[in-house]
Amino acid sequence: MDRLIYTALTGMDAAMNRQRMTANNLANANTPGFRQEVFSVTPATVKDPSTEAKGLEARAMARGFVRSTDMTVAQAKPTGQPLDIAVKGEALIAFQAPDGGEIYSRRGDFRVAASGVLENGEGLPVLGETGSPITVPTGFAIKIAEDGSVLGTDPAAPNVPPAAFDKVKLVSAEGSQLVKGIDSFLKVPNGGVLPNDPTASVTPGALEQSNVNTAATLVDMIDAQRSFEMRARVIQTAGELDESSSTLLTMR
Repeated sequence: MDRLIYTALTGMDAAMNRQRMTANNLANANTPGFRQEVFSVTPATVKDPSTEAKGLEARAMARGFVRSTDMTVAQAKPTGQPLDIAVKGEALIAFQAPDGGEIYSRRGDFRVAASGVLENGEGLPVLGETGSPITVPTGFAIKIAEDGSVLGTDPAAPNVPPAAFDKVKLVSAEGSQLVKGIDSFLKVPNGGVLPNDPTASVTPGALEQSNVNTAATLVDMIDAQRSFEMRARVIQTAGELDESSSTLLTMR
């Protein structure tokens, strides 16, 4: 009986983890540049050493975990905002993490903070090519060029060509291992950094949308909930069978 209960219990745990991941994807369906997570369930077989046929599989537990991040490029929509950018191709934008490290995303909704630091919609500083946060003079009209250059025009001298203050650090993740944190940003394990991508470019005045398919994600959520309920019924049935067996043992 314990085999039935524990097998169903691991299935419930996998379904619950899948539900959490699906809920996170759905919650970020409108977050610019968000990359949805991909879930995987694999069997973890348990051998029974008491059997004469050694290696007989006594049961197969379910082991569910977030396998990877879907890096499929999503659609870019025009916004008309001069600080919004949508990255072309598969490059990533480098940001400074709260701990001072380097993290990556494709979220390009930029703004200038009161301190003059260029930051994204979550308040993280945008890194320049040298790896330092980009700062611009207060009061300048800022825009971003297709190559990622941050340009500024002094309102006091509108006829002077825009000055280039820095260039957004666009990096390539090709051949590098990335992990996704609970903050939805990507990073290299053990504090590593990705190399600059000199061929990368952006579309100014546009934002890349999330690559979450809302309809498919809703179906996944319903499927995970039903999977959880089915395994809960299995445990309930196991309890009923156990009670029936105990009743039989007390009969004379």
